[in-house]
Amino acid sequence: MSAQTPGTLLLADGTAYRGLSAGAAATRVGEVVFNTSLTGYPEVVTDASYYGQIVAMTYPLIGNYGITRDDFESRRAFLSGLVVRRLAGLRSNYRAEGDLGPYLAEQGVPCLTEIDTRALTRRIRIHGAVMGVIDTTGAPVETLQRVLAAAPPFAGRDLVQDVSCQQPQALDPLPPDEFLLDPPPIVAGPRHIAVLDCGVKSNIVRSLQRAGCRVTVFPAKTDAADIRAAKPDGVVLSNGPGDPEPVTYVVDTARALLGKLPILGICLGHQLLGLAMGGKTYKLPFGHHGGNHPVHDLLHDRVQITTQNHGFAVAGDSLPKTATPTHVNLNDQTLEGFRDVDRRVLAVQFHPEAAPGPHDALPVFAEFLAMTGPLEAAGRRLPESAAAAVRAERDAR
Repeated sequence: MSAQTPGTLLLADGTAYRGLSAGAAATRVGEVVFNTSLTGYPEVVTDASYYGQIVAMTYPLIGNYGITRDDFESRRAFLSGLVVRRLAGLRSNYRAEGDLGPYLAEQGVPCLTEIDTRALTRRIRIHGAVMGVIDTTGAPVETLQRVLAAAPPFAGRDLVQDVSCQQPQALDPLPPDEFLLDPPPIVAGPRHIAVLDCGVKSNIVRSLQRAGCRVTVFPAKTDAADIRAAKPDGVVLSNGPGDPEPVTYVVDTARALLGKLPILGICLGHQLLGLAMGGKTYKLPFGHHGGNHPVHDLLHDRVQITTQNHGFAVAGDSLPKTATPTHVNLNDQTLEGFRDVDRRVLAVQFHPEAAPGPHDALPVFAEFLAMTGPLEAAGRRLPESAAAAVRAERDAR
């Protein structure tokens, strides 16, 4: 499809933004949100947590380093649409395997360029996230209005079942990341970690593998008995899309595992774990989406810069007294983490596997793995043979 074909983003409040198509010829409905990351668009496009959403990137130039499949966070693009100010026509990256626009077209994802994303972001900031329809087929506004009117609301829907894997997947450990020097690599030794896939990002799994763990990824509807039968040393409730309250099957599984195994909840997993412990969740006005969100680490009295992607939060005052708040968002004071020492529970709303520049959040994995047993000497360098293998793999790309 020609990059000069007109397209439209229509919001539920009637506001229309006109742009040019750069992805697939399609009409898609979704909740319109903005992401403040300067880089990381390949991860955003392939993050299953964006399923059912149209994402507007606030940084004005997107696509300038192409796309590399090693950076993808899932098996395909899950978002409903992408909106950018300018899509780069020339990529510069020795690792790049292609351009963003053609990849979106291949994945059936519509993309609009030449949109005033500053005005769109300000509207969402003022009025909150809103349902919208993105169209790159040239459909008239009247048709888009009817499509939007017939779409179900974003809240109240179970989106996890649409993105979770269908069969368990067993994965072996990987060598530590030779190039991650600050903080040094986590070395956990032999561990078996069960990951409940609610839309898990690949780098969460890789982080556990690089810590020396054997990982089994389970479908979201796996019950507690089947997880315990696999004899894991710990359980991770992963990130994922949408409203946590309808995902009752994961809440039930988490509740049955409380006190039986160490549990780490990440993003949606944080919310599901909060519900399992008797807490409540609520929808945020426009959510937290981006790689520059400051969080106050209450336990160590320091600020961490984190990557976040969620539209719901846990009400801190609804959790039981055994749950200690560990992190607070410095932008709006929402709860960003809690732990229950006696039941070996740790939960964070941000993404510890993501490195948006700083590696501030990575120690969350070390804290979780410490619940499953003593850690080996962290920070040891790779054996030269393993380091050479990593360098050879990198150079071969």
